[in-house]
Amino acid sequence: MTDFASLGLSAKLLDALASAKFSTPTPIQQKAIPLALEGRDIMGLAQTGTGKTMAFGLPLIDALMAQPGKPAPKTSKSLILAPTRELVNQIADNLRLLTEGTRVRIVTVVGGQSINRQINALARGTDILVATPGRLIDLMDRGAIDLGTVRHLVLDEADQMLDLGFIHALRKIAPALGTPRQTMLFSATMPKQIEELSDAYLNNPEKVQVARPGKAADKITQSVHFLTKAEKPKKLREILSNDLDALTLVFSRTKHGAEKLMKGLVADGYNAASIHGNKSQGQRDRAIKAFREGEITILVATDVAARGIDIPGVAYVINYDLPEVADNYVHRIGRTARAGREGEGIAFCAPEEADLLRQVEKLMKIELPVASGTRPSGPVPKGSKPGANRNRGRQNAPKQSTDKPAAQKRRRPRRRKAA
Repeated sequence: MTDFASLGLSAKLLDALASAKFSTPTPIQQKAIPLALEGRDIMGLAQTGTGKTMAFGLPLIDALMAQPGKPAPKTSKSLILAPTRELVNQIADNLRLLTEGTRVRIVTVVGGQSINRQINALARGTDILVATPGRLIDLMDRGAIDLGTVRHLVLDEADQMLDLGFIHALRKIAPALGTPRQTMLFSATMPKQIEELSDAYLNNPEKVQVARPGKAADKITQSVHFLTKAEKPKKLREILSNDLDALTLVFSRTKHGAEKLMKGLVADGYNAASIHGNKSQGQRDRAIKAFREGEITILVATDVAARGIDIPGVAYVINYDLPEVADNYVHRIGRTARAGREGEGIAFCAPEEADLLRQVEKLMKIELPVASGTRPSGPVPKGSKPGANRNRGRQNAPKQSTDKPAAQKRRRPRRRKAA
């Protein structure tokens, strides 16, 4: 079995990995780290929850630890760009586990927090700057950061950055970076725009892929309930009530819908909170912390959280509303079955969402097993496998069940807790 020592990492970093209780590299780490240590540009394709942060973080830290001297004021030696505040914080938290006790300094800059405090943090200089593109440009415009010393660039969750319109920000940031530099791009999906992004910003990159784009993690059981929009609230409460202690992430399409759904659950005695774009950064951080620690067990979110929650204990992801962009379904359910655990992805599909489901199934090349209701008539998505259940291969699951939802049958009812 491959271990971190065989990948070429420094002894000091291996000690840090041992202290943080990391013992075995994931497939994406096994493939990406040796190439990154050679200084190669990398285009990494892997589903969420496969260890991408360490795949680029370990060789980056290794390189920085070998470089002499502190960063100059208002400069950074490396830059990691991520699309959301939650993901920026997640990346920084993971990297700090490995830089504790070293001289490697990490600074985060995101919107929704004091820009003056971030200006002060950058004034000292930093080794690793983890940022959202919009706030970074604000700081560049104020003269708070000079990116000319950046020799390592990481674009994490690049496909979502494109979805959120950050390509224009990237075009403004890239010319300010130092050269020559190493660039690593990581993405869970591979739309045509990612290929174009790679051509524009990477130099003869090595392509590292551990799962086909659009494939969910192997240990996620998936199912779909066909029902009307009016039936969704009742079905949600049926599913939640069967495992009240489990951490459950519920996705709504809109900010207003997420907040309304959360308030309805709380009014009915469920232990719920919400995160979405109308929440302040402090509110979002507190909700995620409470969810991580089990103080709340139901988190209602919009796609702002789809790639920013790295909580191994999430047992269920419920797509209360199907996403407008099929790729986001993969990222949503990727919040469960993390760190080698099992999880369940449950989708609700109202008649008006039938086409959205077809797009999801076309992307994933499977037909989701029906837990309740009746699948609308229509063509099976091209390339899909009717009756496919878990990505680990349960191919003979029934297309329809009896009145009880499949999720309900698998769970032992528990006493309902007060909020």
